[in-house]
Amino acid sequence: MKLTRVLIILMCMSLCTGIIHAQGAIEDLTATFSRNANVRQTPDENGNLLTVAARGEQFRVDGRTDSGQWLRGITQNGTVGWVINGTLNISLSTINGIRIITPDMPFLLTPPEGGSAPAPSNAPAPTSGLEVTVYSDVNMRGGPGTGFPRVGGVFGGKPLLVDGRNSDSTWVRGANVNGEVGWVAVRFVNISANQLNGLPVIDENTPFALQVGTQPPAPSNVPAPAPVAPIASTTPIRGFSYGGHIAGFNDTTFNWMRYAGMTWLKKQIRYFDGQNPNDIANTINQAHAAGFRILIGLVGDKNDLTRDGYFGRYASFAGGLAALGADAIEVWNEPNIDREWTTGDINPARYTELLRQSFNAIKANNRNTLVISGAPAPTGAESAFPGAVMNDDRYIRGMADAGAANYMDCIGVHYNEGIMPPTATSGDPRQPSNYFTRYLPSMINVYSSTFRGARPLCFTELGYLTPEGYGGLPANFSWASNVTLAQQAAWVDGAVAYSRNSGRVRIVIIWNMDFRGGGDDPMGGYAIIRPDGSCPACDALAN
Repeated sequence: MKLTRVLIILMCMSLCTGIIHAQGAIEDLTATFSRNANVRQTPDENGNLLTVAARGEQFRVDGRTDSGQWLRGITQNGTVGWVINGTLNISLSTINGIRIITPDMPFLLTPPEGGSAPAPSNAPAPTSGLEVTVYSDVNMRGGPGTGFPRVGGVFGGKPLLVDGRNSDSTWVRGANVNGEVGWVAVRFVNISANQLNGLPVIDENTPFALQVGTQPPAPSNVPAPAPVAPIASTTPIRGFSYGGHIAGFNDTTFNWMRYAGMTWLKKQIRYFDGQNPNDIANTINQAHAAGFRILIGLVGDKNDLTRDGYFGRYASFAGGLAALGADAIEVWNEPNIDREWTTGDINPARYTELLRQSFNAIKANNRNTLVISGAPAPTGAESAFPGAVMNDDRYIRGMADAGAANYMDCIGVHYNEGIMPPTATSGDPRQPSNYFTRYLPSMINVYSSTFRGARPLCFTELGYLTPEGYGGLPANFSWASNVTLAQQAAWVDGAVAYSRNSGRVRIVIIWNMDFRGGGDDPMGGYAIIRPDGSCPACDALAN
């Protein structure tokens, strides 16, 4: 009896502490959150939100989904749930070694050793609001959901003054620096679990009573400090190469990119007036440490464009990024539409002046950093939206007339509305069917001939949208409703091959690798790493 009791005790201890890598055994792996993360009841982005784990918190893992996209575990404060891959500082090889489980399997682990609830928040009372920032550009809605109308927006890195949350803590309400009040999805907000839980639950009819300062920050006249030491390659960029636009740094995305033969990654950075370029040093170094060249899409706030000396400060920041080792910099983004440039003042000659100052600052700091002009939005909607849009062919013609070719190494191009094979030159069902932005060959021809072949092309966004895995597309993107995942894979591969063989393209950046989400801007539908973790386009490129 005593021997039996000892064996039982030993078995219980084995179950409680975990046995790693044994078939069917419980994992015992403690990781740290690299960013704030939603902890959900099920491995699904629509699963019930249990809490928001804060960056730096520990998470004890007991299993993963078959695809490895979701991991189950327990937080320091004892919440058991699922988090998406990429929010924890664990490698792909480690994830692959974790046992596969189903949501109905019992959870037997205790919170991480030494774990406790995060320190109490010092968030101010709701009457004074809580100031947070957002990770990336995000829409503000009239209520807590994408079905509510857009009422404003917040640029990445900019503040949001928050006064409350919805009942399931998936949305917060706040005001941006312009005084616009609206709701923002929590996944875009840099907010701790304690801060979120400390906000009052409100609805769209609750009055907003906070005072919002709308005065823009004073411009900084302090020269940028010496850059920190980068992990930089000084090798000049030659020949044709390609890569992908990434949402975040994680081993899963990097492994797919390497497998697909990519050597570039793109990150878009929102510059705010007076920012220190050293803020971006870690981004550049992480890319280089992973073995990739980095293209930074550098875009500012359109509301700052009229401020005295802004062009020079933006250019100085771009020069600082070059000094840090940025391999390529795209100067602004889609300056032919008023989402990114001042309404009523969309002017290619004025943009060319920004490009000129930026080119000189970049080359003064690092002559090997490639300067790419800001790719216009591919559009023919000028007549429908006067003052808000300029057709991209007319815009680049204005740039060429203003001498833009003297201030860039590569012409920036976006191609993201294709529903035909990359070699097609006719047959698009949309009207007018012969509009040049419908087809990759005519995009290359128009952009190259406008500058008389003086500079090569760099596609800083090239992608195909498919609804597979997302259940449908919003009305504005319904033109891509019939594109299949197989077509997306074949067309991405074909577009890279066609661009290489054209002799006029230097870089192709695939839009995108790993973004998620649908709604009004279906970034997830463009992603070549799909929700199930597969990447058919990567397979096509590799083969």
